[in-house]
Amino acid sequence: MSTTTEAAGPPRTQPAPTERTRSTTDRSTTDRTATDRTATDRTATDRIAGATAVARTVPDSDPYVLYERGDDVFLAAGTAAEIVLGPDGLTVTAPTGTRHEPLGADPLGQVSAALAEVGGTGWQAFGWASFELAHLLHGGELPADTGTLLHLLLPRHTAHLHPGGVDVDTADAAVARAWRDTILGAGHAAPRTGPAVTVDESACAEAYRGSVAAAVAEIGEDRFRKVILSRTVPVTEPVDLPATYRHGRAHNTPARSFLLRLGGLEAAGFSPETVVEVAADGTFSTQPLAGTRARSGEPERDSELSDELRRDPKEIYEHAVSVQVAQDEVCEVSDPDAVVVEEFMRVVERGSVQHLASRVRGRLRPGATAWDALGRLFPAVTASGLPKAPACAAISRHEGARGLYSGAVLTVDHTGALDAALVLRAIYRAQDRTWLRAGAGIVGASTPERELEETREKLRSVSRFLVGEETT
Repeated sequence: MSTTTEAAGPPRTQPAPTERTRSTTDRSTTDRTATDRTATDRTATDRIAGATAVARTVPDSDPYVLYERGDDVFLAAGTAAEIVLGPDGLTVTAPTGTRHEPLGADPLGQVSAALAEVGGTGWQAFGWASFELAHLLHGGELPADTGTLLHLLLPRHTAHLHPGGVDVDTADAAVARAWRDTILGAGHAAPRTGPAVTVDESACAEAYRGSVAAAVAEIGEDRFRKVILSRTVPVTEPVDLPATYRHGRAHNTPARSFLLRLGGLEAAGFSPETVVEVAADGTFSTQPLAGTRARSGEPERDSELSDELRRDPKEIYEHAVSVQVAQDEVCEVSDPDAVVVEEFMRVVERGSVQHLASRVRGRLRPGATAWDALGRLFPAVTASGLPKAPACAAISRHEGARGLYSGAVLTVDHTGALDAALVLRAIYRAQDRTWLRAGAGIVGASTPERELEETREKLRSVSRFLVGEETT
């Protein structure tokens, strides 16, 4: 197939598109081509609108993952191959069949080998990791209700929306045309609206206060120094997840965002930070956020809260110890001379709250891969605690299995690049149940009432923007 260009705005500064093919997992029978490249100067809002509109057209029987990373928005759909890591082993499904292998000493190495085996040329995978992957990676005991640990999709169709235009990569010309038309039309369509959806942001409040008090006591016994405890808030009314994602994204300032339907789970979220970002050249970073204040929407008041955040000894301690752990973990997989902490304790706005933020950078040491970096930095210290092993054990005692909450949505490709967004500030749906979840970092100086209020502040990054399903 050849690549075609539709002029719809200023010309792109890249070289003129040429024919390119990328084989799928069924390399003997199927070639995959960028069948459409639309040149248009699109805003971030247009890119989100276009990708969300395409997600709506994906058949109910097919999975999809929408992932926003900086100026790039990806929409991957359909199944060329799948890789699923569970408590009992690794399952690989490809056109040649399905095979299962038991867990070895290096589960993420098994995942990497499977991707190389079935990915073909120029592959890019999308998927998610549950919080419980942490127990597998670090020798902890898996909670009894643990489900899938890691689910990766090698898609049949991918759209890449960027400031210069849209690239659609698929072997199906009809899909390419339909996606192109949907993306071009999405910018002219008003966001979908629906009935208001309300949630009880104080659900499980008393139980959460009790968990916080118990954790503070455990910290006093030197069982760990910090733990992030969360609570679940049910959503009892029907929710339109794509509309909620588009509406919520317009009112949030995330590091990453996502909308997905994969492995029996649906989710939409606005990630405040990344677990790890690995470039093809081996440079990588992580961005711990710890220390929180609300945002009121009033500049003067928010400035006061920001100043208060920078001066609060409890918040400073919580942030500093998180950065120290992140730095230690980066050092384990990095050239030591390349490790540096940048932007220490700057304040970043994330939807309904503001955080203290820092970035730790490194460069993969010889022989190390992006999977090694993910395995060392997962789960994010800002969503687990420290030391990680006893903190994760405490989370299991107080909460059971979390699933996707405080895990990651990620993309990885053939170049060795990997990008993993921490899953917080999200809405989840599975098995006819819909819910929100939020947590807070518990240290020795924590009080149950303040940590409960922090969870309410974080919930509002999503709860205020829920869009109900349209009724007929």
